[in-house]
Amino acid sequence: MGKLDGKVALVSGSGRGIGRSIAQKLASEGAKVVVNDLDPNPAAETVSAIEGGGGIAVACPGSVTEDGFAERFVSTAVDSFGGLDIIVNNAGYTWDSVVQKMSDEQWDAILDVHLKAPFRILRAAQPVISGAVKQAKQAGTPVPCRKVVNISSIAGTGGNAGQANYSAGKAGVLGLTRAMSKEWGRYNVTVNAVAFGLIRTRLTEVPAGGDGKIDIEGRQLAVGVNPDLLESMEKGIPLGRAGTPDEAAGAVYLFCIPESDYVSGQVTVCGGGFNA
Repeated sequence: MGKLDGKVALVSGSGRGIGRSIAQKLASEGAKVVVNDLDPNPAAETVSAIEGGGGIAVACPGSVTEDGFAERFVSTAVDSFGGLDIIVNNAGYTWDSVVQKMSDEQWDAILDVHLKAPFRILRAAQPVISGAVKQAKQAGTPVPCRKVVNISSIAGTGGNAGQANYSAGKAGVLGLTRAMSKEWGRYNVTVNAVAFGLIRTRLTEVPAGGDGKIDIEGRQLAVGVNPDLLESMEKGIPLGRAGTPDEAAGAVYLFCIPESDYVSGQVTVCGGGFNA
């Protein structure tokens, strides 16, 4: 018996990295997971990995910033598994620049993926959640506790030079989290956020023999932290190292299990003791 048996979870950006670890963790505890990635192949790979471990998942590929995606994402959960219990707003990337060199396109793209997309997903989920609550009350059955976990960053709690767009988006996630915790309390939904510190993913690692770029909807964006700088950053972390995607997923998991049913509107920093 898993702690999340019978639950249905949406995890955006779960084809790779932290999102994939989150999806696999929730599935390992019994949740049926809707996996999303910008590209179909990584999403399918995560679904295959979950199924290979005895879990249940379906893919819903596509950009979280597309018009109509949020509704399709939510509908996939309802159509495939009959409901919706957990939402993890994880999808995102960075596109850095100092403010005087940052274009409107850079600003808008990062705010869209980190703040507007979670807002749209929550808006699309509201009719499903409120409908399920109404149905439970009419039937005289207990209203189960549902969960929302929004992903922020220490850039959102303390800012980061060269990331005005990302810092603003991730700070906005905290405001969204606190507002929704008050708005959805009446539905017995807890809404919390996890702010990640330095986690080793493809956005921090410079690939061996690679050019340090990823393709995001036709944009070639630089990723990776200089190894010397990465080592220096790790020295400033009390635990002395960067976190792993599985450790990041563990922090999200804590907000999804029954033991956190009376915790809402909170932000937990998953940063090895470092807190901006």
